[in-house]
Amino acid sequence: MNKLATLATFVMAMVAASVIPALAAGGGDPVSMDPNPVTKPSPATKAPATQTTVTHTTAKGKKKPDKQSSLSDPAFAQGYRTAYATVYDRNDYAGAIVQLRALGHDDHPNVANLIGYSYRKLGDYKLSQVWYERALKADPNHVLTWQYYGLWQIEQGNRDQAQYHLSRIAAICGTSCDEYRSLALALEQAPGTGLVY
Repeated sequence: MNKLATLATFVMAMVAASVIPALAAGGGDPVSMDPNPVTKPSPATKAPATQTTVTHTTAKGKKKPDKQSSLSDPAFAQGYRTAYATVYDRNDYAGAIVQLRALGHDDHPNVANLIGYSYRKLGDYKLSQVWYERALKADPNHVLTWQYYGLWQIEQGNRDQAQYHLSRIAAICGTSCDEYRSLALALEQAPGTGLVY
């Protein structure tokens, strides 16, 4: 009976270990480049892409294009898709950072978040933090950054901060979105279990 309980515990841990990375993967929708993929419409109801340019007035009264207006730029979208595949298909985090930086849109929340994720996977937690904070500065409601930064907090042993990130995700997309479930599941694991997110 004891062996059966041990086996059941092991199987549950393996399932949790395989679910967490699956839920933690992402980085923004590489096809639509939606900076907040939780709120995007379903493919059946997705509106066709339009080319709009948002402008902001600077302190000197000059208008400059919004950094996120690059979504309609096909070269930017293709470059992001390539970097996305470099991260998630090839696990080449250093190569992805080079590709993402070459896009010239470091303040786009998807780009900054993916750079932060890549630095975290490389073990450079200081630079990872810088990029996560940059993504949140660009979009304080970028749910995927709150998730990844929450996983960063868990890896650093900051469970209270990770709980705060979880509450931010709940405020943005509720408790049933993938980002919330992934971070909540990671928080349920015992500290020091060695799970990789």
